[in-house]
Amino acid sequence: MKKTLIAMGVLGAFSSLAFAASNVTLYGIIEEGVIVQKAKHGDNKVELNSGFGQGSRWGIKGVEDLGNGYSAGFVLEQGFNADNGNEATSGKAFNRESFLYVKGGFGSFGFGRTGALSFAQTQAILTGWAFGTSYGASSWQSAIANNFSRMDNVLSYATPSFNGFTGHVMYSNGLTSDSEKWSDNNHYYGIGIKYQANAIKSSLIFEAADNKGTATDAKTAGDIMTQQEYALAVAGVAAEDYKAWAKVDANKEAYKTWAKTELAAGEAAKKPIYVINYGLEYNLGSWTPMFAYQFAHQNNGRRTHMFGLSASAQVAGGKAMLGARYVFGKDYAKKVGANEVAVDGDVRAWTIGAAYEYPLSKRTAVKTYAGYADSGKEWKEVEDVAYNGYQVYLGLRHAF
Repeated sequence: MKKTLIAMGVLGAFSSLAFAASNVTLYGIIEEGVIVQKAKHGDNKVELNSGFGQGSRWGIKGVEDLGNGYSAGFVLEQGFNADNGNEATSGKAFNRESFLYVKGGFGSFGFGRTGALSFAQTQAILTGWAFGTSYGASSWQSAIANNFSRMDNVLSYATPSFNGFTGHVMYSNGLTSDSEKWSDNNHYYGIGIKYQANAIKSSLIFEAADNKGTATDAKTAGDIMTQQEYALAVAGVAAEDYKAWAKVDANKEAYKTWAKTELAAGEAAKKPIYVINYGLEYNLGSWTPMFAYQFAHQNNGRRTHMFGLSASAQVAGGKAMLGARYVFGKDYAKKVGANEVAVDGDVRAWTIGAAYEYPLSKRTAVKTYAGYADSGKEWKEVEDVAYNGYQVYLGLRHAF
């Protein structure tokens, strides 16, 4: 009788554990392949690459029903490099996402580490670009763009759906740390609207980072003066006489030299950056055309417009993607791409890419990609495949 009771107790315990664990899921993706690429003026490179199309990761997610339409859940997701087994971000146990949330009739509220509204992960709402934030030079997140990535110390809220519309608000109390006083932490602010109903998917996102706490200890003239104001001060020219002064070739060269070096005395503080992303997708059944636009503004940084046209389609049992985009505007960066390339004026770039994913099973697929980028004006000599060069990729992805 005692053995029977013990056996029943053990079975009951295992049953309880199984029930408790029934809403917890272990999942992951491993993607690895070979990439051949060449940047302008650079060498041909052949590399084993992890996560080119989808980042290699494993994760645990779970949800608990709290009753009355409420639930609590979590996502813990770690990225890794399949080619060498290293962490994708050294020192972070769950670098991709570490997020706790509650849901109910009010919508969804959560906090932790996650991706920005215009990036990836569970809180993102970016639409309008077939390649999303993956596929190297064709990523909406590539070097020629101005975007936000994953962030620490995030608070995120999403409204319930109203006829297909949802509102989203996100705030980071410190993109990487909030241990200092509030004014010395670098904050992120995001607000967006997403629409998803029938064949249409669309989003409009406004984001900003105040870049607090990034100034050098000693303030420089660039912190408090515009480039024109500084040039006038150095030349000893009154503002009303500026037009006559600027016509002198020597003065033009002096001003250009200063703009490139941004004051030899030290770095100016980074200015706040503002980014708007808009995307639209229309599902026509066998294929989905897409449109995306980005505007970015940062004093002493970039002021650019980026347009993208892309599409995804079901072809020969797999998924094909094609996209082209064009960027133009101004850039005043001290470093662009892999080299110390200073720019101080008009920039432009265009990128074209194509990808194909063929499923071998429900969980395994072969992936291919080819892309080319070309830049002009101040970016024409940047040695980076996102600006100038090509990429070709062949890989295998397995999901579990």
